Amino acid sequence: MSVSAVLLGSEDIATARGVARDFLTSLQAVHGLPVWKRTMGTVQLVVSELVTNARKYAPGPCLLTLEVDDGAVEVTVWDSSTTLPLVLAPDPSRVGQHGLEIVMAVCRSFEVHREPVGKRIKTAIALADEPDGCRSV
Repeated sequence: MSVSAVLLGSEDIATARGVARDFLTSLQAVHGLPVWKRTMGTVQLVVSELVTNARKYAPGPCLLTLEVDDGAVEVTVWDSSTTLPLVLAPDPSRVGQHGLEIVMAVCRSFEVHREPVGKRIKTAIALADEPDGCRSV
């Protein structure tokens, strides 16, 4: 199960969050996979951060892909820039630039790969990880 969306402008960041929400809702409603409230929020946060960075730092469109593999939602964002993201060390006195720090803290995995054109950032977020068992849908 997967879904992809080509995003052309900064207004598409909200669209990307909607694609993520609809994908997760479908996973549970159509395919019976558990999707917890925390997962729904975390996936939308990760999508928002990665797409925002792609729109901010790379010219042209970006591609968002969501897939399910091994009990996790894989969020992949491709953009046209070959510049790899700079992950700064945690610094509570720094204003801004905490997005990738947050993404790395909430994801099971975080990978960056250079492509023949641009780069691809791939993360994985567990589908069912809430101890209280609260499903989102």
